Amino acid sequence: MAATTSPAAAAAAAAAASVSFSVPSPPRGAACSCRRRRRHRGRSLLLRAASTAAPPSPDLSIQISPRASPPAVASLARDRAEDLQAESRAMARAAAATVFTPELLASRYGSRPTKVAQRAVDVLSKIGTFGLKLLLDEQRGASSAMKRARAIELRTILTRLGPTFVKIGQGLSTRPDLCPPEFLEELSELQDSLPTFPDEQAFACIERELGFPLDSIYSSISPSPIAAASLGQVYKARLKYSGKLVAVKVQRPGIEDIIGLDFYLLRGLGFLINKYVDFISSDVVALMDEFARRVYQELNYVQEGQNARRFKKLYADKQDVLVPDIFWDYTSSKVLTMEWIEGTKLNQQAAIEKQGLKVLDLVNIGIQCSLRQLLEYGYFHADPHPGNILATPEGKLAFLDFGMMSETPEVARVAIIGHVVHMVNRDYEAMARDYYALDFLEPDVDVSPIVPALKNFFDDALNSTVSELNFKTTSMHCFEV
Repeated sequence: MAATTSPAAAAAAAAAASVSFSVPSPPRGAACSCRRRRRHRGRSLLLRAASTAAPPSPDLSIQISPRASPPAVASLARDRAEDLQAESRAMARAAAATVFTPELLASRYGSRPTKVAQRAVDVLSKIGTFGLKLLLDEQRGASSAMKRARAIELRTILTRLGPTFVKIGQGLSTRPDLCPPEFLEELSELQDSLPTFPDEQAFACIERELGFPLDSIYSSISPSPIAAASLGQVYKARLKYSGKLVAVKVQRPGIEDIIGLDFYLLRGLGFLINKYVDFISSDVVALMDEFARRVYQELNYVQEGQNARRFKKLYADKQDVLVPDIFWDYTSSKVLTMEWIEGTKLNQQAAIEKQGLKVLDLVNIGIQCSLRQLLEYGYFHADPHPGNILATPEGKLAFLDFGMMSETPEVARVAIIGHVVHMVNRDYEAMARDYYALDFLEPDVDVSPIVPALKNFFDDALNSTVSELNFKTTSMHCFEV
């Protein structure tokens, strides 16, 4: 009796059969039994992929091979079920992912005073020396002349101190109210131009996390990373079973221990600030805990994949917004495999215009999508720097890296909408009172002195066009006011 094949399996098998790529040979000297085992595991993966391969979810974009007939409703439902099963398997692989708690840090590093002291000396010596140089520049009247050199030096120091401080530098790179332009430019390089770790460690991590040899997963993979960020680095690869181009993000080895030790130190510093520094009214320890919680969430790549899926469902219904698909069978807490997106960084204006695209059109798409994130559903991309948003050759705006996401409560969304309405109507007294509803100010604070400042600032801003606004200068002026 002839065997029957599901449409999804047939499509995957046809795609795999139609593409031919060179597969890396096993290392020289490997035993024959090892080669047989690797071939067997490779065939098992291929058969398993062919039986579970499916188009993306029906509520997302569906790509159909020219050889495949349009799927029926029942087939789509089955494909959706298979996708959910693949996601469940990925969640099982990430079941041991660490979740941040202050007690976790105390248990891991409270009994290791020597390690903590060594790290504290390393951090304080580097940061202290840099601060001393800034003070000497100020005393010699050379601060302006040395800004660029000091900015480069700070970027180098943060890079050497590791992922936690790189994250702090990335945050500073988007704060024109805190950093001069020279520092903003240098710190922006921390977004995706960081030192890499050895490829052998990355490839070993992929095999360990996914449970298969590298050459049974990919028909080709870039020999070196095409980008490196604070928590991991990215390779360009082609899946063996389907021939799809993918981006493979691999987590830096030992990063959890490095980050945990740093946050243990920062929390200790926060306790000292809360106790002895009177002019800082915020709870520094609570701020550190929130920062740590978000960074630990970024360490779980399955969570990032789920964030991407939710973001796509909410905001990629417009044809000008693109969110990559996640390949769950090749994703774990330390390895993330997603659709490869060709594009240009938004800060490369000349390259964008060379493709016949208009930067202002992309800005308009970004503003509309950002407003939907902030005001419609309240689920937003919390790290939208140029390395995470690309302009595709088709003129779409592609969002990447969904490790850091956040939500705006409905009450806050309503307050923000009211604030915008008051701004458009130039009702600056109502704008000042909005700061109570937004929890920016306590109810007993007098907002009347703020009204003239709001009027002076927003009258100028509202009379300008988008092309005339310099957002960094405007932001700095706003904070001065």
